[in-house]
Amino acid sequence: MEIKLAKAMGTCFGVRDALNAALEHNEQQDLTIAGQLVHNPQTVQKLRLQGIQMLDNIDALDQIETKKVMITAHGASERIKQSLRDRGLEVEDATCPLVEKVHRTIKNMVQKGLFPVVIGQRNHVEVKGIVGDLDAYYIVHTEADLDGLDRLGKTRLGIVSQTTNQCEVVEKLVEKIKQLPSIESVEFVNTVCKPTRDRQKAAHELANEVDLMIVVGGYNSSNTKKLLKVCEEKNVEGRHIENATELNPSWFQGRQKVGITAGTSTPEDVIQEVHARIQDIAKSLDHSL
Repeated sequence: MEIKLAKAMGTCFGVRDALNAALEHNEQQDLTIAGQLVHNPQTVQKLRLQGIQMLDNIDALDQIETKKVMITAHGASERIKQSLRDRGLEVEDATCPLVEKVHRTIKNMVQKGLFPVVIGQRNHVEVKGIVGDLDAYYIVHTEADLDGLDRLGKTRLGIVSQTTNQCEVVEKLVEKIKQLPSIESVEFVNTVCKPTRDRQKAAHELANEVDLMIVVGGYNSSNTKKLLKVCEEKNVEGRHIENATELNPSWFQGRQKVGITAGTSTPEDVIQEVHARIQDIAKSLDHSL
């Protein structure tokens, strides 16, 4: 059995920098991370062991008991940040630069008189941050949301995307929006981030070469789920796991080529453990023949 690794996978620079900032903090016992820093259980446990406090929900800010609070790579609205400062808290902003770009882009669209539309998941922390400073907006997740957008009667739209979306899905939705009867013009900026695009492209390429794909990442990770979606579209069986202990040897029986990919919150050591475990499984299957 041959094991192949995706050309691009694992932790992106935004998550890496935010994680390093938290772990290198001089007073870890006095730091609260507002919202999930990464959608990866091993990393979350590592942070907790360092004494860092964490709030799973950024909306529960009244529960912060430390002097300092960190905004995660997913970002937050300026309203949220100011409310923290008004409480006398020291705010450390670890927002990914590519998420900050989405915030700037949609605010510029509003200044030009365009009605802001975000393609993404309504309850995702990143999307909440993007729309948090807007007085009016509309969120599109699937085609089922398009009728509601049409009924708003807004004729000139400015559209951005959650950074972890699947590129093809975003582009199809934008084309559908352009065809709505009420729409006269659309300005679309594809803000799906490059690390996400690179991982999706690498997963596409690898799916053409294997008969099983192992997708490594948190079960609540949006971009990891999108990698699994790539497998479905390629009619390649995909197995989503968070760590090596979840690998089942029966998945690999009769497989010729197995691929490994991972979401942007998945640490390198977790990927290596998964790779090593699959190698062990491959050797045991070879010996049983």
